[in-house]
Amino acid sequence: MTGEILFLCHRIPFPPDRGDKIRSYHLLERMAQVAPVHVGCFADDARDMGFAPGMAAMTASQCVLIRDRSRIAAGLKGLATGRPLLVSLFDHPGLHRWVAHTLAERPIAAVVTYSAQMAHFVPPLPDGVRFVMDFVDFDSAKYAAYGAQGSGPMAWINRREGRTLLDFERAVAARADLCAFVSEAEAALFRRASGLGKDRVVAIDNGVALDYFDPAGDFPPVEHGDGPLLVFTGQMDYRPNAEAVESFATLALPAIRAACPGTRFAIVGRNPNRQVQALAALPGVIVTGGVPDVRGWLAAADVIVAPLRIARGIQNKVLEAMAMARPVVASAQAAEGIDARDGDHLLIAADPAGEAAKVIALLSDPRGARRLGAAARARMEQRYRWSATLAAWPDMLFGPVPANGVAA
Repeated sequence: MTGEILFLCHRIPFPPDRGDKIRSYHLLERMAQVAPVHVGCFADDARDMGFAPGMAAMTASQCVLIRDRSRIAAGLKGLATGRPLLVSLFDHPGLHRWVAHTLAERPIAAVVTYSAQMAHFVPPLPDGVRFVMDFVDFDSAKYAAYGAQGSGPMAWINRREGRTLLDFERAVAARADLCAFVSEAEAALFRRASGLGKDRVVAIDNGVALDYFDPAGDFPPVEHGDGPLLVFTGQMDYRPNAEAVESFATLALPAIRAACPGTRFAIVGRNPNRQVQALAALPGVIVTGGVPDVRGWLAAADVIVAPLRIARGIQNKVLEAMAMARPVVASAQAAEGIDARDGDHLLIAADPAGEAAKVIALLSDPRGARRLGAAARARMEQRYRWSATLAAWPDMLFGPVPANGVAA
């Protein structure tokens, strides 16, 4: 392979400490093994900007900019121009200039964009430069679901976003040489929506860092008190996560505590919003905020829960819990895309009543819970090591596409 790679991300892909960074970090790491990579991305805040020097060891060059456009300003511009609000929110003249300069000055052979909102930075490309779009999730479907569930002005905004973002996604896919999604289920949905085939729309599964998420690893234990412990992990200012823990804490946990007195539910994750913080007033609920090492909480848990109602693709939180050999109770939405059989590797529940029943069953059968956790770890080792899930990634950038549309 000759040539270099331009990689555009909506959030700095370093370090892999939250869901959207985990996939982009491992894509970057794999690309850097085969070619020089130039990274253009945004930082949310000063903390994110502080990671730029560390990422420089992986990049040939980089442009990291603070995303400083407010949601109100982005919304007004999006409404005025007819563009999706998500695209308007992630716009910056400085990144447009850096992309143009990099394409003009470097022997770029492939442009890779991560998440739909970064595609508008890709200008018309010369012949011979491949455009690979990693949508990750089918985002317009998520906004359409929000709009269908709600009412009032926000529901209207979400319905509009679903429509305009779908038009944008289709237009980007028509330009791209290859489009990737995080699971075959997501890829199949987009093939139907776009009319494109498996030669243009493929699945690249997320993986898990099995050497890091290892129950035998070296990490500080968590002092969590007495009684059964249930744990949810995630970025807690993200709407689907906040809604998931509120549903579980208010609808499932009371039944669990009635059957298993003293059970506690720990919500572990950075930036809990006010909705999540208020749950700490409920009996048995712990809201930790950000923690130095999530592995201690995973290892301490009797059961990991993932009760998401709106979820796209493969949930890193589920893969990490399974890698730590913990029994997992997940909603069907959270388990979608994960190649693991219900009952053999994890338990899938349809609603809060089902979640409560399956958690109670696991707490009542510690030996069975341990067997389920061991099977979960074995499945992760068999199927979800990053080196396996990204094995075909270099060929997708510069060569043929798997005939079945699935990278594995």
